Amino acid sequence: MYKVYFITFGCKVNHYETECMKELFRSADFDIVGEGEAADAVVINSCTVTSSGDSRALAALRKTRAALPDAVIALTGCYPQANPGEASTLSEADIIAGTKYRSHIVAMVQSCLTERRRMVELSEYTSSDLFEPLRCSRFDSNTRAFVKIQDGCDQFCSYCMIPFARGRCRSKPLDVLREEVREIAAGGVKEIVLSGINLAFFGREWGGDLADAAEICAETAGIERIRLGSLEPEKMSEELLMRLRALPQFCPQFHLSLQSGCDRTLKAMNRRYTAAEYRALTERIRSIFPQCSFTTDVMVGFPQETDADHAESVEFIRETGFAKVHVFRYSRRKGTRADRMTGQVAESVKTLRWQEMTAAAEETREKYLRSLVGRTVPVLFERENSTEFHRGYAPDYTLVKISRKNPEKSLRNQIISVIIEEYGHDFCIGRPVDDIY
Repeated sequence: MYKVYFITFGCKVNHYETECMKELFRSADFDIVGEGEAADAVVINSCTVTSSGDSRALAALRKTRAALPDAVIALTGCYPQANPGEASTLSEADIIAGTKYRSHIVAMVQSCLTERRRMVELSEYTSSDLFEPLRCSRFDSNTRAFVKIQDGCDQFCSYCMIPFARGRCRSKPLDVLREEVREIAAGGVKEIVLSGINLAFFGREWGGDLADAAEICAETAGIERIRLGSLEPEKMSEELLMRLRALPQFCPQFHLSLQSGCDRTLKAMNRRYTAAEYRALTERIRSIFPQCSFTTDVMVGFPQETDADHAESVEFIRETGFAKVHVFRYSRRKGTRADRMTGQVAESVKTLRWQEMTAAAEETREKYLRSLVGRTVPVLFERENSTEFHRGYAPDYTLVKISRKNPEKSLRNQIISVIIEEYGHDFCIGRPVDDIY
């Protein structure tokens, strides 16, 4: 039996696709082993959102080749798809494949193991491409499952390579999703996280929307929670929000991608909303889901961003009251419009702005966690932290810990009501409403 392990970089979609590829290899009688173990083959699933993502994947490729000189190494994912010329010259990889035809990866590895010939499969996306029927019924965690239901992006933000790495928007058919969710629920998973590259565009091909997918999950026996991945704010319609509110399983945590709180910068980024429109959406969602939370991504150091633009964005973060903010520096990507812009910001200035934005994000995080003290929330427990705590997540995706009084008892995959009593740097601590011991 051949052995294979996986190295995965990037977003939840990439991690889902790795799980799908693992399932394909298992069905072909491969043994999945841990990263760094002796193996006949290694699959590196890359990310190209930032230049540092490219660097990490290439470093992993070189390190793996040095450690396993005789193994078959496959480099797949967004980096080779977006950079086919560069990727095809990488001698350390035996197989170069992109984000298309993941179902071919097992056959390619098998062929390379027996014939020892190098293979490159990098096909460009076309407007007629359909959603690739990858699916997964088995996850390392039996508590939460990320399910990819959408791929591709048509937005062409001026800084982003994703449309080149993922093609145009396309959606998983509803009947395929229904069957996949049933299989996942049969394995004991209680929470589904619907994920995609541009998730809010799900169902556009047939005039549907994200609520269609959420309702399929809600009607599946055993699924007690439904969560959404990252969303584009301009696609959050009133009808969608009201249909989500009607689902008892829906967890009202909204990761609304922001990128900047400054209108001038948003326009340069080719984002399709203003700061005022974004703010109005958060206010409307709060009126529908009073105990919701908002998380987001924000970029600093975009080309031509001034000190005043940055200050406006920082103030927007403070005023909106996010539960959590992922702050990152602008990264130049060849082939994008932003890379050709004048007024590139110095790295030293990016670092300073990152520090200032991070400080504001930490302030809003602390304020949000403090607001939870005294609230009773249902927590889906996922694992134990040594002998001290049980750990799980509230519907708003706040990490909650409770004391583990009995080292022999596990609360894994149980939903328990907890009273929040205090908060820490990135979590809350509470006690169960009922005696669970």
